[in-house]
Amino acid sequence: MDVTGFLQLLKSELSSGGPDIRPYLLCFHHKGLYEQCREALKFAAIEHPRLSTVREEPLIHGFRCMLQADPEERWLAFSGDILLEEDLQITMHAASNKPVNWQRGIPWGVRKIKAPQAWSTTTGHRIHIGVIDTGVDYRHPDLRQSLLSGINLVQRGLPPNDDNGHGTHIAGTIAASNQMYGIIGVAPRALIHPVKAFDLNGSAFVSDIIAGIDWCVRNKIHVINMSFGMKSRSKSLLQAVINATNAGISVVASSGNDAKRKSIDYPARYSQTIAVGATDRNRRIASFSNRGSYVDIYAPGEKIVSSWLKNKYHEMSGTSMATSHVSGAIALLLAIKPNLKPHEIKALLKRTANATRSRSNRRSTLTPGEIDIVRLLREAEQM
Repeated sequence: MDVTGFLQLLKSELSSGGPDIRPYLLCFHHKGLYEQCREALKFAAIEHPRLSTVREEPLIHGFRCMLQADPEERWLAFSGDILLEEDLQITMHAASNKPVNWQRGIPWGVRKIKAPQAWSTTTGHRIHIGVIDTGVDYRHPDLRQSLLSGINLVQRGLPPNDDNGHGTHIAGTIAASNQMYGIIGVAPRALIHPVKAFDLNGSAFVSDIIAGIDWCVRNKIHVINMSFGMKSRSKSLLQAVINATNAGISVVASSGNDAKRKSIDYPARYSQTIAVGATDRNRRIASFSNRGSYVDIYAPGEKIVSSWLKNKYHEMSGTSMATSHVSGAIALLLAIKPNLKPHEIKALLKRTANATRSRSNRRSTLTPGEIDIVRLLREAEQM
């Protein structure tokens, strides 16, 4: 590949400006070529300041930059060495949301998956979970014992504080630990690292998710919770997920809230993730949840109460909420079986699940089941 030609085209793209510019990801097929271009880019940026706006994405051996729309033909000469795709936006997976008054106790979903019955054996002690979301409210009393450092990818350099609420809700279900006055999550001694990739409106770019996954890999996180999705397939995001699982991280992702029967959202649809659907109190698949063969496991996701901004509590529904139950369950498992690989954890979850029910209340043995922590841990102990 002609590195000089690459830099010239990139400078031309960045200099042309215009009203229709969009974010794109340039991912190199070979690490060595990426590193060569990265070094050349650093030197070139001294004379051409616009090149300094190009952001490195080391996990996928690529860059994020603003290009004119429809750049494929202009970059055709580099197609053998570079994957070019638009940096798309991703949305959260919450179907409903309302404030509630909450007295202390254990939310129904945490009870339903039998987490309290496991706490005499495991509470998720020292398991680190990266929650790629809207950040977390560090001041919430239910989460003070559960939160560690994270990263803000929306406003870099600032703490990953939550300005939306979704991330705080997810963190509460995973690891809240306010036994006296608030709620208790699935794994009350697990440790949450907030990775703020989503803005106030619950929107993020694929590149921010990739950067969040990269941060989790570099910081040796055990589990990544991803309660969001998109309809389009991203090869760049897939590569980031593959790199995370190769690093031994279990990636848990929500299936989506479109009530689809034969399709789920990305990144949950990637085979490397643990794809989660939502159930109601009666172990029926929630009406809003995507379902079908792509889903690996179901968990409570309807009318879930958890922590919210400013010391409050909200009831939310969505596969987002289901995903946080599964992440907490994996923390309980890893605390007693730390050497389990992501594919082993996924197989255990599926093998020990309880059958879900159809809307006619008949037991369904043809679909993935709902998580059962007691059965999960019992089977793991026999390995």
